[in-house]
Amino acid sequence: MLDPHAGQAVLTAGQPLDKARAAMILVHGRGASAEDILSLAREIHHPDYAFLAPQAAGHTWYPLGFMSPIEQNEPYLSSALQLLGTIVEQVAAAGIPREKLILLGFSQGACLSLEFAARNARRYGGICGLTGGLIGPDGTPRDYSGSLAGTPVFIGSANPDPHIPVSRVDETAIVLEQLGAKVTKRIYPGMGHTVNAEELDYVRQIMIG
Repeated sequence: MLDPHAGQAVLTAGQPLDKARAAMILVHGRGASAEDILSLAREIHHPDYAFLAPQAAGHTWYPLGFMSPIEQNEPYLSSALQLLGTIVEQVAAAGIPREKLILLGFSQGACLSLEFAARNARRYGGICGLTGGLIGPDGTPRDYSGSLAGTPVFIGSANPDPHIPVSRVDETAIVLEQLGAKVTKRIYPGMGHTVNAEELDYVRQIMIG
């Protein structure tokens, strides 16, 4: 299983890629599905957007927690990042520039989306990490190359959250700012492991641009 997420389904909503002016890739959390995260497209609807939601093999992008040693989450993590890269290339091939592409994820999907953006830093339409942070244990080198070049980034999370320490959210915001992103971070006391209305408002603002 060198590439466990290869060939996984990608669900779509909104405009077809060849007619859309912008696109959003939505990445679901552990134990959830592409169909689950795609339901957000109805709440943040925009008539110009194509929405694409890949399905993780076995409903999980990588087996252990996101702060586990990275090698213990292989080959699943590399396979998941490669799948996101493939979808990003498909969007570009359809004529939608990276500046019109938003990556959005929740929980495990947020971690994956944020890590992908850091490892593939360039100007995107936006990055939305709903309850997530960069992947790897404390002390992981964050020597990413490239520049996010003013990409708007929203990171929201609860305090406390059972899976995502606020300290990692804080670190993630700093690292992405150092990569040139314009980061908005919001911590919600007692919110629970979910998405709230204010977070979706921030997503809509990024979509409008």
